[in-house]
Amino acid sequence: MTGPEMVNGFTGEHLAGQPPHIRELLDRRAKVLGPGYQLFYTNPVEVRRGSGVHLYDSAGNEYLDAYNNVVSLGHCHPAVVEAVTRQLSILTTNTRYLRADLLDFSERLLATFPAELDRVTYTCTGSEANDLALRIARAHTGNTGVIVTRNAYHGVTAEVAAFSPSLGPTSPLGPHVRTISAPDPLRHGAEVVTMLRAEIRAAVDDLQRHGFGVCALVVDSIFSSDGVQPFPTDLLGVLAAEVRAAGGVYLADEVQAGFGRTGAGWWGFGRHEVVPDLVTLGKPMGNGIPVAATVLRHEIGREFGRNVRYFNTFGGSDVPIAAAAAVLGTIDREGLIDNAREIGAHLARGFAEIASGHPRLADVRGAGLFLGIEVTVPDGTDPDRALAQSLVDDLREHFVLVSASGPDGNVIKIRPPLVFNDADAALLLERFADAAARVLPT
Repeated sequence: MTGPEMVNGFTGEHLAGQPPHIRELLDRRAKVLGPGYQLFYTNPVEVRRGSGVHLYDSAGNEYLDAYNNVVSLGHCHPAVVEAVTRQLSILTTNTRYLRADLLDFSERLLATFPAELDRVTYTCTGSEANDLALRIARAHTGNTGVIVTRNAYHGVTAEVAAFSPSLGPTSPLGPHVRTISAPDPLRHGAEVVTMLRAEIRAAVDDLQRHGFGVCALVVDSIFSSDGVQPFPTDLLGVLAAEVRAAGGVYLADEVQAGFGRTGAGWWGFGRHEVVPDLVTLGKPMGNGIPVAATVLRHEIGREFGRNVRYFNTFGGSDVPIAAAAAVLGTIDREGLIDNAREIGAHLARGFAEIASGHPRLADVRGAGLFLGIEVTVPDGTDPDRALAQSLVDDLREHFVLVSASGPDGNVIKIRPPLVFNDADAALLLERFADAAARVLPT
């Protein structure tokens, strides 16, 4: 592998130990794919098919997928397969034609948000949604300064990569971007809100001093790339108030925390009891079909609408909207928000019980089906990336897929499809306990 290192990424260090057919695939991949692509895991996983919460390789091995939120309903959910197949046989066009399906879905989607968020514009990806949201925010505020957390990830367009520090030093931040710490109660204790209030005030002052002004605070509502930090829940309201007082807006990135994953309503920001000015949606929206959106207060988009003609050929087209409608309906019909809350709480209790016997598992935290387990050095809170990677790799070798997160790559990141059930949870806990016994020092 060349280029910047990815958390839980294949580096090529173990290439010689790969089976012949994997080496052949890696060689073919290197010869045809463009630059920048990377693979998960020390030993990459070949996949041939998926069903529900499982993936299958060419040998027929069944992997428990406890990480994939792209297919939020699980792999190949029948409702999405049927909706997309049906729509492909009827019509595929764009938002420049009058279409009831687009309006029906938009009304259903907006009904899941606070009343203040009453407009939606469609894109294909979360990166595009964040790019568009920033353009809207700039038009509204007249400012350019952006504030994000120190290891945030918000997308891959040139504009959005400029405020995605987790992409690393080879993808530098823009001069108009300032970073603040993510909440980290394990290390910051009860003073985390006070500390971050001071940090965001300093960021605001610095942006204003350099002539950028304050355009937007952009925050992933579960601080996923910062190591999965769901607490404290009074923080986002404090940060949003500081930014709004400086003339900026609060943009909630719900690409990872949204669509019921936290088990506390449809959207991650709801746990924090604050209403954003803009919200961006992405990956889970179409269960594998590219569809995303920017949701906003209508007054925030007024200036952008006066001066810009926005069009996205596939954003809001019939097939992605059919997929998104199937996802929305299935979450509601199958009670998957309640399921995320109940199964997530069961997993959190189970992981905490396992961690109680392993001091190197210093913290278990999460909300719904989004959990992080912090791996540290002995008798301290310093991160242990290598040990976390060993846990991830051991689970992969025993057919369970999780990943790692955080600025130091030491937080085990667990994010199963929303259809995870009691049996799936029991298997995950059993195999995690076994991995911990094999990998963690006694």
